[in-house]
Amino acid sequence: MSSKNQTTHRHSIVVVGAGTAGIPVAAALLRKRPDLDVAIIEPDEHHDYQPGWTLVGGGDMPAESTRSSTAKHLPKGAKWIRDAVSGFTPDSNQLSLASGGTVGYDYLVVTAGLQLDWDGIDGLTDTLGRNGVTSNYRYDLAPYTDQLARDFRGGHAMFTQPPMPIKCAGAPQKALYLSADTFRRNGVAAKVSFFNQGGAMFGVPAYAKALDKVMASYNAEPRFKHNLVGVDGKQQTATFATDQGEVTEHFDMLHVTPPQSAPDFIKSSPLAGDAGWVSVDKNSLRHTRYANVWALGDCTDTPNAKTMAAVRRQFPVVVAGLLAELGGASTDQRYDGYGACPLTVEHGKVLMAEFRYGGEVTSSFPVDPRVPRRSYWAMKRYFFPWLYWHVMLKGRDWHWPEPKLQPALTAQQG
Repeated sequence: MSSKNQTTHRHSIVVVGAGTAGIPVAAALLRKRPDLDVAIIEPDEHHDYQPGWTLVGGGDMPAESTRSSTAKHLPKGAKWIRDAVSGFTPDSNQLSLASGGTVGYDYLVVTAGLQLDWDGIDGLTDTLGRNGVTSNYRYDLAPYTDQLARDFRGGHAMFTQPPMPIKCAGAPQKALYLSADTFRRNGVAAKVSFFNQGGAMFGVPAYAKALDKVMASYNAEPRFKHNLVGVDGKQQTATFATDQGEVTEHFDMLHVTPPQSAPDFIKSSPLAGDAGWVSVDKNSLRHTRYANVWALGDCTDTPNAKTMAAVRRQFPVVVAGLLAELGGASTDQRYDGYGACPLTVEHGKVLMAEFRYGGEVTSSFPVDPRVPRRSYWAMKRYFFPWLYWHVMLKGRDWHWPEPKLQPALTAQQG
């Protein structure tokens, strides 16, 4: 099923990336049309359920349950090109591989995710995983977050959030809430601070106000307009850029969310828009200049939250568009910007934030979406992982009750 060191190949549909978006697209296409010639380009042998890493960092999920093999989840009939993409030549319907080969296509689907720019913070890579410096954005570091929180005996616990966009914008504060809850349950006094380059706890005002109350319940201090630029692990100091200049703070525990951007091979390609992301129509997810190219997930410039919930709504739109191009029935499926962020505000309780383009508040449930609930914790911990591994990666379009717009909450301003 896998192939390496290939020279020149051509496939009808080429999917770049076998992650949260790529596998469902390929699987759904082959479920509908088993005869399709579909190839997936992916260098990594591991496939990770990344939404679980915040729970790993809180000690609520074993790390190994979030990792599986790529081969296990690739759909039957897909050709696996185990290589990395180095560039695109869309005018020739072709892409280049890191091994030196090329792959031609009739249709291209880009699901390459984003890259974590660890080196964008001075000194960070030298101290990650030790000196009290951790991050739930890496599989091997999330357990260290849990260890630090459990072993914490007092002092300053700091949590950072870089400029947007980032993967799962709620993840930086989830790390804070679960750690602060652990401190509280262990009877440990702590100074807890959230250093956020932005100006609010969340991009949707109705949820931001609710999260301000959660922060206050932990006596946690929000420090807005602070962007982490340097870490000295041995001295346990962190330096932030602010509007008034740089400031340096001492920490005893530091959870870092790294700056993030489109992958370099996308930034330098004709597929990229001005900000480096793949440029697509925000509703059809079709490229703005190349009609045989689609993109979805974290690598695009659509103005929605970069979350698994967004991909769950995006992949059926792309699949329908491709099938229509291949001679199937025309479709009017459109992506409305839906995203969801299950915010773990303590061990055993989640605030389910749902929204769509324009910051419109939606809810799949007939209750106030600003209120954290234990039932949502069960969904986050058990149901969503099952849904991911057994439904979404099989290319099945799971339908919730249609999220309903909440006009009164949408009208709220920060």
